Amino acid sequence: MSNVFYRSRKSYPTAVSAHGVFIQDDQGRSYLDGSSGALVANVGHGRTQVAQAMAEQAARLAFVHGSQFSSDVLETYASQLAGFLNLPGYRFWAVSGGSEANESAIKLARQYHVERGEPGRFRVITRIPSYHGASLGALAASGMGARREVYAPLMRPDAWPKLPKPDPSLSGEADAERLRALLEEVGPESVAAFMCEPVVGASDAALAPNAGYHAHIAAICREYGVLFIADEVMAGMGRCGAPLAVRLHDPQVTPDLVVLGKGLAAGYAPLAGVMASGAVYDTVMNGSGAFKHGFTYAGHPVSVAAGLSVLDIVGREELVRAAQERGAQLLSGLRALQGRHPGVLDVRGHGLLLGVILGDPATGQPHATPGAAERVAAAARDAGLLTYPGSGALDGVRGDHLLLGPPLSITPGEVTLMLERLDTALARGL
Repeated sequence: MSNVFYRSRKSYPTAVSAHGVFIQDDQGRSYLDGSSGALVANVGHGRTQVAQAMAEQAARLAFVHGSQFSSDVLETYASQLAGFLNLPGYRFWAVSGGSEANESAIKLARQYHVERGEPGRFRVITRIPSYHGASLGALAASGMGARREVYAPLMRPDAWPKLPKPDPSLSGEADAERLRALLEEVGPESVAAFMCEPVVGASDAALAPNAGYHAHIAAICREYGVLFIADEVMAGMGRCGAPLAVRLHDPQVTPDLVVLGKGLAAGYAPLAGVMASGAVYDTVMNGSGAFKHGFTYAGHPVSVAAGLSVLDIVGREELVRAAQERGAQLLSGLRALQGRHPGVLDVRGHGLLLGVILGDPATGQPHATPGAAERVAAAARDAGLLTYPGSGALDGVRGDHLLLGPPLSITPGEVTLMLERLDTALARGL
């Protein structure tokens, strides 16, 4: 009998090794990692450079507590990360995962307004659907019904107003104006922040607003004194073909807080964090003098060393440009599959964050009962391809989709193989 508390009752294969875009199990089967785990393994598996950097750091300095020390590796990483993201003057708050990072951003937004003398600002507006993490604050911010339902009594509903998801039929500016209407409805003086995923991940595969949306959102937030938080945990660090997905259409868009995770250390160690503007940092430090928040493993030197090595690989191998090129190849192939499989209603996305939308070909609408995504994902696994299935994008229940996001290091030939295996899975699963 295993002593592992598994995530569900399903049977799990045991992974024993991985290299590049492939994972091997203990039965000798090989899987093409078409979703980078959960959109994490951005530089691919088995990078000895990263493992060596971690080992050297562990031998030199494995742990210090953030209330007592900084470290050379953290100082170097924060500086290089700010440069990569083109966020001069921003400060990096390091944590261990995306949920912790979003919790930190929410609490930082709240404290910022308290320090400014506006303690009535406590609400955080997010969108529905959305997913910002599994911890209670991040989950309360999320608009993902199935994951929230059992914990709803632990959340304060009035603190988390929800904006509708991006509407492709609207211009970016008109779409963003819906934020102004919601602010006026709930009282802008009570709102601390607006938080969104620039390109939606798990809750509504690769949905993104039209050009102009994020620039107009930023302007509305400034007008009302609301902080703009870009949750780039999944979409950032080059995955969408730009260092920050919020700048895909306008490189001048600059959120007050940028939340990062997943691709920071690319699965080699737990690492996430928040990039905070100089104005936010100075307001907190010139007020009470400390961010009233913290985690034991924040800024862990070994995790940060992994992140520094991953950042080196991303730059040296030009993986942001690779995400653009291989993403275009994959999206073109997905459109060809859409033409062959009527149950594929749409394909969309940016770079190597792509979504396959499934539904009833007779109506062009989601299936009344979810399950298509899980069936296709199971068929894909049997064909040696790992995907990220989901449902509930329409109303919390209906709306099947697959999220695809292989490592940014994937080769053209591996993209072709991925499409061949997905073609087989769609034929069997739909």
